[in-house]
Amino acid sequence: MKVSVIIPVYNKRPFVEACLRSVLSQDMDDFEVVAVDDGSTDGSLDLCLSIAREDERLRVIPLENGGVTRARRTGVEAARGRYVTFVDSDDRMKPGGLRTLYEAIVREEADEVVATYDTLAGRHVSSGMTGPISPDLMLWQLSASKARFCILWAVIFRKEILDGCLREARVRIRPGQDILMQMLCLVKRPRVVFIPDCVYEYAEGLTTYKEPSLEAYKAFDEVLMEAFRPRWEELKDVLVMRQLKSYEVFLDWKQFDAYEKYYYQTRKNLSRRHPLTDRLIIMLPPRVAFLIVRLRKWWGRRHRL
Repeated sequence: MKVSVIIPVYNKRPFVEACLRSVLSQDMDDFEVVAVDDGSTDGSLDLCLSIAREDERLRVIPLENGGVTRARRTGVEAARGRYVTFVDSDDRMKPGGLRTLYEAIVREEADEVVATYDTLAGRHVSSGMTGPISPDLMLWQLSASKARFCILWAVIFRKEILDGCLREARVRIRPGQDILMQMLCLVKRPRVVFIPDCVYEYAEGLTTYKEPSLEAYKAFDEVLMEAFRPRWEELKDVLVMRQLKSYEVFLDWKQFDAYEKYYYQTRKNLSRRHPLTDRLIIMLPPRVAFLIVRLRKWWGRRHRL
């Protein structure tokens, strides 16, 4: 089989039918859809099973609630395709999108191909990058919160490159599980190719932001440190960059005690690779650094208008 499309589902009944129909209507042969229901309580599972009875290309795997990483890993383990792509259950795949991704990864002999996307509101989003891209550059952009490329959706992977990339931390990481998976993949130095084609529709605005959990951020770092260990001297600055940007999240939420509880140790690992403003923020008292974070956030919003 050519491609497996993995769709984790959790309480998205108003959106899941449109999502599944957008994938099942793709204009290519020899693909399957694996919907993994993560313990939905709103009837999403029954709807998926109903559609599966109409189309044998759709398989539905019901699980008890365990988080999106476990759902994705279950889908990958069950996948029969040589290549794997992910779709979120409140999003849609554009007509011809699956064929575009498949043809690109075969043509480029790549491990991963990254396309572009539209929001359901009609806004087009592209990183501006095309052709082969350094995985280390992508790692740096992800750690610095500057990545404008698709993380998991609108991306197709050679199935084998995903081995070991869907790890669960000691506590559930949310948000950021998709970023962690992509970073674990990039550590392997896959051949990554960016294409300008738009293949996906993203439901922008449905994400809700919750107060950050220090335990979850620490768990994220622990998984990264383990993955980075074989290339520690090359990648330690990436981990520190991730910590600098994470610390700014806690400042933005006025969780000033995060510095004493965890981020104080980041100061001794700074290098000139890290932007001056980020270095300054970690060096200043948290309540002073908070003002810089808020000012920079305001400035960024103003100049995006």
